Formats: sequence, structure tokens, C-alpha cells
Amino acid sequence: MKTNEKKERKYSSLKVILPIVIVLVLLFSFFAVYQVIRTRAGKDQKIVALIPYRKGDKWGFCDRDRKMVIPTVYDSVDLFSEGLAFVGLNVNGKWGFVDTKGTMVVPAVYDWASSFSEGLAFVALDGKCGFVDTKGTMVVPAVYDDGGSFIEGLAAVGLDGKWGYIDTKGTMVIPAVYDWANPFSDGLASVHLNSKWGYIDTKGTMVIPAAYDDALPFSDGLARVEVDGKFGFIDTKGKRVILTVYDWAYSFSEDLALVALDGKWGFVDTKGKMVIPAAYDNALPFSDGLARVEVDGKFGFIDIKGKMAIPAVYNGAGSFGDGLAGVVLNGREGYIDTKDTQYWED
Repeated sequence: MKTNEKKERKYSSLKVILPIVIVLVLLFSFFAVYQVIRTRAGKDQKIVALIPYRKGDKWGFCDRDRKMVIPTVYDSVDLFSEGLAFVGLNVNGKWGFVDTKGTMVVPAVYDWASSFSEGLAFVALDGKCGFVDTKGTMVVPAVYDDGGSFIEGLAAVGLDGKWGYIDTKGTMVIPAVYDWANPFSDGLASVHLNSKWGYIDTKGTMVIPAAYDDALPFSDGLARVEVDGKFGFIDTKGKRVILTVYDWAYSFSEDLALVALDGKWGFVDTKGKMVIPAAYDNALPFSDGLARVEVDGKFGFIDIKGKMAIPAVYNGAGSFGDGLAGVVLNGREGYIDTKDTQYWED
């Protein structure tokens, strides 16, 4: 994993909305690590009932008809996950969680927070990290230096410069011996050890040797790896099924992988065929059937056939998730749905 990606992993499961420009930078760097896993878990196949809505500089939530459900009183918000959404208040710089009625069920006392996953949310308090349940109980004490969300029953955590994995009870089931660790997917996780990347199973056995310069989680049965500055894909047996010929690549998402070649971005299928030509200056992987692309300095979205589904008119944009995408227009941030409906007012 590249150095800048490592720096951005700090509290990396977040998708903070304010300011959204920063979010988009973060999303571009670690999107492939988390988004494809959430999609496979089925979370991104749902259309959220409540949508973050900005009025001026404050945030609340509305329904699909833009009717306000939760007043615009927050400085930052995120999408709902497992019935709760984390919200931020500038008055104390803290984060908490509200339910779909707007009740603050987890008090805004945390320095940082992530969305709920598998019944737990990653939180930071006084420089340490732990996990709370949906009632706000700290079920995994805040003793870790860093971490990520629970996926497939395990969460990667950092402790004293090393990484390992804990279960939902906080037991360290895979010792913190790795220099870096990514979340599990398809029962495997990519880990960094002695300057190389390999894959371990849920028992901590290195099933694919640490021989790669970079490695991302599996998706659609394939994982993106780097060898000598070029990127390709291996299967769960470690066999290279798509040659390492690309200048950059992201994990597969919705059966397509974003790849870079000669300074342009396009999409290949699981057989390595370039199905959407490498013609874009910038792009993000597919999610909810759409992929963000850059055209002449503006951002829009294409469908899986490469057709422009949402015009490239935005100054910035993230990927879709739960039917919504964060965008920037004329220096102001907000959300759009897959039909390009805008959920904000200035």
C-alpha cells in the first residue's frame, strides 16, 4: 500500500461529510478497501429512507420527497447504517449517533466515529479507539491506536505500531504482528509483513505468501496486487488471472475493475477485457450501477455500458452508496441520488 494511503487509513472507515472535499480525497484513496466489501455484504443494495440534507451550513435528514424529518441542526452528518447515523457538532467538536427519529441515542462525546457495521461502530476517545454498540455501550474498550470496522466478524486494530484482528467481544484472535492489515473479505485478509503483502485466513495462517508490493481485499473472487510497479489480479489460490500490466488498479466492484493505462482510466471485466475504454482523466469504481468519472475538469457518472448517466457538471464527487453520492457544486457540498436529484438548499 502506498505511503499516502497508509496515512489516510487513520480512522479510515469514516465518510465524514463536512467538509466534503476532504471526504472525496479520502474516498479516492481507500474506497477499494471498504466499498466493495460493503457492496458484497449487501449494504449498498438498499436505498436509504432518510437522506442527509443541507440547508445553508447546517445538516439534517429528509425523505425522498425532500420533506424534512430531522431538523438541520448538525454541522456534519453521514448516511444511516443499521438504523443509526453519526452526526457532528462544532460546539464541542464531538460525534454521536441519532436514530431515524432524530433522537441522540449515542451521546456526542467522541472525537471520531464511523458508521455501524455488524452491530458495532468504531469510535475514538482521548487518542484511543474502541467500539460501541447501538445503545452506546463501549463493548470493546478504547485501548487501540487505530482500527477499522467489523467485517466478517473481525476488525483490524493497531496497537503499538503493529496490526492484528479482534472479534466482536474484543478478543485478539489474530496477534498484532503485522505492519499493516486490511479487512477480511471472502475469508481472507491482505496483510503487510517484512515489506511485502500476502493473505491470511481467519485463523491467521498465511495462505497466499507475502510476495507482493501491494495487495487489496478480494472481491468477486479476485484481488488486486502490485508487482514491480504494475498491477493485476489473483484468485483465492494465488494464481495470477489478470496479468500485472496496468499502471494502477482498484478492486472489482459490480464485476468491473477500474484500471489506469498510459495516464487514462477505464474498466476491465473479470477476464481482463477492457469493456469501458481507458479514456477518463479520473474515475472511481462502480457502485449502485454508476461510476464517477472526470471529463474536462468536471465530474459526472457513467453506467456499466459507459454511457454518461449523470452529466459531468460537478466540481467534485464521491461514489454512490445506498443510492446517494456526495458532490460539490460551486464550492458547496450536498447529496444527489441516482437520478441526479439534489438534496440541499443555499
